[in-house]
Amino acid sequence: MSSPIPKPGILDISPYVGGESEIKGVDRVIKLASNEGALGPSPKAMEAYAKEAATLHRYPDGSASKLRSALAAAYGLDMNRIVCGSGSDELLDMLARAYAGPGDEVLYTQHGFLMYPIAAMGVGATPVAVAEKNLHADVDALLERACDKTKILFLANPNNPTGTYLPDSEIRRLREGLPDHVLLVIDAAYAEYVTRNDYSSGSQLVDEYDNVVMTRTFSKIFALGGVRLGWAYCPASVADILNRLRGPFNVTSPALAAGLAALGDIAFTDEVRMHTAKWFDWTKEQLIGLGLEVPSEVGNFLLVRFPDAKKHPAEAADDFLKSKGLIVRRMAGYGLPDCLRMTIGREDEMRPLVEALKEFLSS
Repeated sequence: MSSPIPKPGILDISPYVGGESEIKGVDRVIKLASNEGALGPSPKAMEAYAKEAATLHRYPDGSASKLRSALAAAYGLDMNRIVCGSGSDELLDMLARAYAGPGDEVLYTQHGFLMYPIAAMGVGATPVAVAEKNLHADVDALLERACDKTKILFLANPNNPTGTYLPDSEIRRLREGLPDHVLLVIDAAYAEYVTRNDYSSGSQLVDEYDNVVMTRTFSKIFALGGVRLGWAYCPASVADILNRLRGPFNVTSPALAAGLAALGDIAFTDEVRMHTAKWFDWTKEQLIGLGLEVPSEVGNFLLVRFPDAKKHPAEAADDFLKSKGLIVRRMAGYGLPDCLRMTIGREDEMRPLVEALKEFLSS
């Protein structure tokens, strides 16, 4: 008997593997592998989530109208051009389904999010990784590589896992140089952490052009990764396409309620942002003082390079940290085998991380 045959390209996909959460034989684990919010969800979000338990037999609001209205008010956007999804991953996947296919190319940067090539290959398109410059997206290289076959350019800004970003002026230069048929998707998952004056999430470009989409998530600063909630701000024509593709109830009631409450808890979000900035700077300074290289500029994580590959390789550092109950993320899958990525957590997580690395590097 022969089994059903999947479409070309799907069997070439290496499945995405998330950060580990457990260490065998270790009771207290410090997980710094998945860029989750340092302080957990807003208490108001948790309360709103719990209240939904009594009405789980009801279908959710398929239009996510309350959340879209709140997002529009919070960020100064047109709610009619906001589309909510089960995490921003779903929206990225739908964009690939809508605008790319066999014979097409999808661009992304050399060390970009691994879901970009997966989304491209899932629809039979060819993913094309474009070299970066000093771990930053290279606008000139992206423009040079864009061609008639290019249908989508996925750009994370800030980028995961490098923690680097492009200023608004460079993002604008990229859009102005791209052919009009290319959809520029700005993945701004970490935008809420950035306070630099030269940074923009990309929403203004969406208002100015017909081929720019911005995606966002509730998984990072709002710490709602477990409920899967994201959103996209689009030109009207793209929003229409996504609403045709998405499932009628693609976001659950608990997710909508938690997201709405989290968005409204401005004081808690500000507390998370300030905490993260403080321990981002402290941890980066400590690690550089240990002789490690830390190119990350913004976000809630640090990319850490181990320059002495013979004496203190990244893999050995990861194993040593696990022996101390600390889970970080190896970066070989992103083409950075000499690096580890470390989420910014609470004080009682960051101090043990630095102490463990100090012990490892002194051996």
